[in-house]
Amino acid sequence: MTSLETIVPDGQLLAREQLRCYAKHVSLYLITYSSQGLRVKGFLAVPAGEDPKPAVIYCRGGIRRVGMVRKRRIVSMAGRGFVVFAPFYRGNEGGEGREDFGGEDRFDVFNAIPMVQALAEVKSGPVALIGFSRGAVMAMRAAQECGGVGPVVVWSGVSDMLDTYEQRVDMRRMLKRVVGHPKKDVEAYIQRSPAHWADQVQSPIYIVHGTKDTQVDIGHARKLALALEQAGKDYTMALYDGLDHRFPKKEDEKALDSVFEWLNDRLKAKF
Repeated sequence: MTSLETIVPDGQLLAREQLRCYAKHVSLYLITYSSQGLRVKGFLAVPAGEDPKPAVIYCRGGIRRVGMVRKRRIVSMAGRGFVVFAPFYRGNEGGEGREDFGGEDRFDVFNAIPMVQALAEVKSGPVALIGFSRGAVMAMRAAQECGGVGPVVVWSGVSDMLDTYEQRVDMRRMLKRVVGHPKKDVEAYIQRSPAHWADQVQSPIYIVHGTKDTQVDIGHARKLALALEQAGKDYTMALYDGLDHRFPKKEDEKALDSVFEWLNDRLKAKF
């Protein structure tokens, strides 16, 4: 049974509340939109200027309060000339439902795509995606299953959830509760593992990863790159020597410059 009193289409904008923003050249909003009958929330950052801008959806990592969207992060992205939407995923910050780490909550990304495309500030055409950490699973599943997806950036991204279970002992309890046991529910793990179905993704992929990542091992980037290579897919990989899961500010800004230069080039060339 839907929690919305009246059935509304997926991806419909339900509310838009302007928030205070420290950056004068960017407007910040709290968005509520529909996804599988749920009210889901997220931040929208819009750069100044009357002309429509290209859009990117930023898929956060973590789960629940861990890895929540940071305003400064999306405002920094918007400062590079993109309208940026960052869904919180269902069940977070007053949204309805309960997230499940790349399962049904993937629809919160899927349904954000038409919502963003319908915004007056957004240039018509495909929406780029940036997936950070487990958000890479969300972005890649959208590239696998949805229309309207442009270039995809996989940043410090999970590419094999089975490897995550083995490598992150501290996450096993959560993974068994939310995803299932990797032996009994192996298909649920495969569905959340882009390296296992990279051949099904048509978007160009840009992989960003630090070689000393202590949360998502560098092997995830290499495994995804190998799968894309074997499938004959268009990808680029930038490895940052000695950097951990989250980059220091200076290196992070340089990486963002490279990412958005790549996104602009790909969108202008229509991939």
